[in-house]
Amino acid sequence: MAANVYASATEDDAVGGAGQARVLGGATIDCPDVATNLTTVPEEARPDVDKELAALDEQIAQAYQRLGESAQAIQQDPGVADDKVIDPLEKERSATLERIAAAMEEEGDRPEGLGELADCSVRDSGNASAQPGDGQDGNGRQGDQGEGGDNGQDQGGGNGGQAGNGPVAADFVDIKSVQPNVVKPDPTADASKGTFVSSCGVNENGLFNSDNVIAAPGVANGAHHFHDYIGNQATNAFSSDDQLAAADTSCEDQGDKSSYYWPVLRLQNGTEEQDADSPGGGIEGNVGEIVTPKEVTLTFVGNPRGEVTAMPRLLRIITGDAKSFVNGPANANASWSCTGFEDRQLEDKYPLCPQGSDVVRTFDFQSCWDGRNTDSANHRTHMAFMDAQGNCPSGFTPVPQLVQRIVYDVDAPSLNDGGATTPLFAVDSFPEQLHKPGTDHGDFINVFDEDLMQEMVDCINSGRTCGVGAGDGGEQPGEDPKEEPTEAPGEGGNGGNGAEQPGDGAAQPGDKGGKGDKGDKGGDGDGRPENPSEPPAEAPATEEPAGDDATTPPGDKQPEVRASVAPKGDGAAGAGGQQGDGAGQETPGVGTAADDAGRQAAAADATEPQTVGGGLAETGAQLWPAAAGAVLVIAGFVLLRRVRRT
Repeated sequence: MAANVYASATEDDAVGGAGQARVLGGATIDCPDVATNLTTVPEEARPDVDKELAALDEQIAQAYQRLGESAQAIQQDPGVADDKVIDPLEKERSATLERIAAAMEEEGDRPEGLGELADCSVRDSGNASAQPGDGQDGNGRQGDQGEGGDNGQDQGGGNGGQAGNGPVAADFVDIKSVQPNVVKPDPTADASKGTFVSSCGVNENGLFNSDNVIAAPGVANGAHHFHDYIGNQATNAFSSDDQLAAADTSCEDQGDKSSYYWPVLRLQNGTEEQDADSPGGGIEGNVGEIVTPKEVTLTFVGNPRGEVTAMPRLLRIITGDAKSFVNGPANANASWSCTGFEDRQLEDKYPLCPQGSDVVRTFDFQSCWDGRNTDSANHRTHMAFMDAQGNCPSGFTPVPQLVQRIVYDVDAPSLNDGGATTPLFAVDSFPEQLHKPGTDHGDFINVFDEDLMQEMVDCINSGRTCGVGAGDGGEQPGEDPKEEPTEAPGEGGNGGNGAEQPGDGAAQPGDKGGKGDKGDKGGDGDGRPENPSEPPAEAPATEEPAGDDATTPPGDKQPEVRASVAPKGDGAAGAGGQQGDGAGQETPGVGTAADDAGRQAAAADATEPQTVGGGLAETGAQLWPAAAGAVLVIAGFVLLRRVRRT
């Protein structure tokens, strides 16, 4: 195993600046996630426990850097990994876990078995298995032209595009090779079928930071990766409830000051953003150009079995698991697709979209509330997913479900050359999570005015469509798409004939919301290349979804089922309809908290725009069709006058 993990550890050793470590694409650090095990923490102990949990994340990040710094020594003697990386990490974790236990004991009972969670290991990530030249090239963008990342940000050398720790070619799959895996349920007569839309922009003003006020309040860089923020403009690690309530909002309806945030998406094109040398950015392997979403839709939908009740003010929800690559899929809730193909969803792969189709991320948030708490010790147990029939667990009540859909205008990367022609893309992540697509996650804090929240509930329960942006012509949750793509779903695979045959990966009744056939990549019989990284020349006839905008079920848990998606086997998929374009509105300036323990200046720096939505090339691409049309109109008038004269 040591040979497999460290074989490529010393490639391009010369690349790397002082104080910045290359990470290893072939290895990752695996430690038990303490937060998920702390289901009960006394309220008075939570501030101290949250800070210690954030310290555990910081310790793993530092250990991951030591792993890169010790690469050459580890290659010569694998035992160095224990001496230089794991042993110091476990010692730090033991001390931190003892402080957590003491804080809890002071306010209640001492937790048992907490010290056992100190154990960690270095394990093979699987990234090193993709070798250059075999069509599954693990190298990052630029291949052997690894000059793109200065200051230690090795864009090309080693395995993985983001400073050596992902993504890799095996993280991508052609969306057309995935069988449709989304179906509709039969809602009961009592179902709440309405929708409420809030339009809050696309973060065009560039509000970013690497904090997480839900999971790590009061801790700078608590996320160790950058987030996009829309809605509330004062969200950072030090934001109090009062500051969130008093902040500006990017939402068109000023009654919605809620905070919506998610990890940024980056292109591995060698661009250095302003966080290239900062924690949460390049120092922790999050490098490349931050992509501004093309469209973000925020839709609140009902329950397939009954009415919903209002969300409590300041309710906090995290959906998905930022550490699912190490933790496993139990709390994962990632869902990737392409416009025109949203009847098929991916939970552990990035999609390769055909020409004319955009990348889509969908988050179906938990919609069953325990009726008492706005947060919980592990930020999960106060909320739950519905079961496959749409029922909430005993003691939980249904609330409006947030369905968040984010669209990006990014091209399918060229996998055969490691992204040299068209760059790879990936979400930001904790360094040890290697930018895996399954680590995608979203966060929400409800700061709706109470009157507007009640308006939402009444709208949903009465079956109406309401909210700013609801009348923009977007697809409603549960509606059939306006058109099917010109290329039939499921083309590709099956020995070259392009036909869908039973057993080729199609989701059958009783299966778990299938991922389709990812193995048979044979010729598809329609002249398209076998390499899924080469998009077809034809584009879908429309960017409307080929099916409902839905997600596959998260892990092994009972998944939540929206009113527009039916259960399939032991899992179910949900659908989030497009409600207008969510873009183009004016956005208030970035808000900063006044009482933030001296962080105001730092927060201002951290939220400076790092990427601009639009530019000369984009503007030109939007204006030239209009200019050409004007020329044609003028030519038509001239021709008409000549005809009349003759």
